[in-house]
Amino acid sequence: MHKDYGKFCWYELITPDVPAAARFYGSVVGWSTRDSGMPGMNYTLAYAGERQVAGLMETPAEAKGMPPLWMGYIFTDKIEETLKDITANGGKIHRQPQDIPGVGRFAIAADPHGAVFSLFTTEDESPGQPGMMTPGHIGWHELMAGKLDEAWTFYEKTFGWTKGMAVDMSENDMGVYQTFGVRGGDMIGGMMTNPPASPAPPFWGYYFVVEGLDAAAKRVTDGGGQVVMGPMEVPGGAWIVNCTDPQGAFFSLVAMSR
Repeated sequence: MHKDYGKFCWYELITPDVPAAARFYGSVVGWSTRDSGMPGMNYTLAYAGERQVAGLMETPAEAKGMPPLWMGYIFTDKIEETLKDITANGGKIHRQPQDIPGVGRFAIAADPHGAVFSLFTTEDESPGQPGMMTPGHIGWHELMAGKLDEAWTFYEKTFGWTKGMAVDMSENDMGVYQTFGVRGGDMIGGMMTNPPASPAPPFWGYYFVVEGLDAAAKRVTDGGGQVVMGPMEVPGGAWIVNCTDPQGAFFSLVAMSR
């Protein structure tokens, strides 16, 4: 099995207004953006320093009316087999594998409760990720699951994820928050049952690392976005906020200091 199998390796914003999103995240997270130069495709790349972090693309015509969202890509070196596993384990395939010329192949799938993610494969090395709390990069991956236990079984069987610390949040009626890594590696995210009061169906959310949380949260609201929850301190001493960007895509920020 490839050493990066089951790791998140890329992130993509699908939005109706790429230039506005590029300005907003440039201000909030500190990214610079430039066109990918891929022929026949309008695809903007976001950089933290010299390192590519994410892609921004306009909502495709066939998906008009789809709410804007952030999508995470999970690495596989055998995309057809992974898709078979996804189906066998109760997930769904939304888009069969497709080539990205000169880059690799991707497919779009969902877990048994409908939380969507993409798969990515490449002949080259998988795009390596820097340390978890590197500013400008993604520091945490969070699933608001249909049902935690069932979702866990799906991801464990499909990608070989392993459990880390579980945090009991039942005093807030939130159940268990289960952290996870890939095959016993460092923790890269957490999952919990989506609260019954949540307006959103099950989904994956991504945390962008910033230097100081309060200043970054102010840049969110100054830029036309909204802070929907937080600031909140989380185990390990980090601080988080959950936000939406001006077009309505959900994202989160994490920092080691207020």
